[in-house]
Amino acid sequence: MKRIVVKIGSNIIATAEHGLNTRRLNVIIKDIAEVADKGLEVVIVSSGAIAAGLKKLGLKERPRDMKLQQAAAAIGQSSLMWAYEHGFARYHKKAAQVLLTRDDITSRSRYVNAKNTLFTLMSYGVIPLINENDPIAVDEIKFGDNDVLAALAAGLVEADMLVILSDVNGLYTKDPKNRGAEFIGSVDEITAGILKLAGGRGSAVGTGGMYSKLLAARQANSNGMPVVIMNGRKSGLLPRLINAEKVGTYFKPKKPRLSSKKGWIAYGLKSKGKVYLDDGAAKALTARGKSLLPSGIKKVEGHFRAGECISCMNGEDEKIAKGLTGYSSKDIELIKGKKTSEIEKLLGHKRSDEVIHRDNLVIV
Repeated sequence: MKRIVVKIGSNIIATAEHGLNTRRLNVIIKDIAEVADKGLEVVIVSSGAIAAGLKKLGLKERPRDMKLQQAAAAIGQSSLMWAYEHGFARYHKKAAQVLLTRDDITSRSRYVNAKNTLFTLMSYGVIPLINENDPIAVDEIKFGDNDVLAALAAGLVEADMLVILSDVNGLYTKDPKNRGAEFIGSVDEITAGILKLAGGRGSAVGTGGMYSKLLAARQANSNGMPVVIMNGRKSGLLPRLINAEKVGTYFKPKKPRLSSKKGWIAYGLKSKGKVYLDDGAAKALTARGKSLLPSGIKKVEGHFRAGECISCMNGEDEKIAKGLTGYSSKDIELIKGKKTSEIEKLLGHKRSDEVIHRDNLVIV
């Protein structure tokens, strides 16, 4: 193992009443520093900016008003970063802040730039601290919560493991506050039944809960990465995990690992439209690893341009793939069901034989 991403939630290191819990944060920093001293690269995805700002604004819980959330994040971000810098300095380590929005992930050039920055920081022994750029983010470009951001960040830095710190030991058969709740040590696949075990939306200072952590774990697993959800309020667990001890709930990844580009297509991009395929085309994509040709397309839905991400649907209205289209929705309407030899005659030009080339296609 070379690199891990550690996600730290607001409910672990902050409260609305008291702001940042620097004592708890310093315990986590100590564990991360110990792991880094063993030669492992660590990337942190940390919530807490809004929670840190709530106290300064005199608020008792996370406001629903977007402007207040952004104001709290703006005033709390410096406190959060200072706490990390001060904490890591005790162990002769440096931390660097990297703020992202959804636009930074969906834009290929900005995605690559962020990746290059993060890898450069790690090459100098600096610990990157990723957070959502809350003061400027709006609903259209927000990740939703930092569990989602952590899964995306793990793919961005090609991590070997995603570790999500929770306020409980891991996944249970029911709410661990209830009698008879049994701890689940490992999960082979995050099914609908597993998702039902989670409940709630989180705390007064955060947006996530066990459900969002499971969704993030499922995404990382699908991208070939193992995930561990463990207690962030107990010291010493992270070094024990790196030493191959069983702590928390382990979620087994699916193989093979997606390439960086295909991981970006699968999880970094939102689909702008859909194309519905006949059975032959659906089988060619999923079973034979072929590109999508216009002859296999029956219907187009939505308005999109060439180069944007679209979903491929089968006859049962199930999404089977995502990819970057070589043609706009307007052009596909004209060439759907046609042979590749007819494209130029129908459109007056021909970008390629494929609507989606297999190098730009991901089976989901």
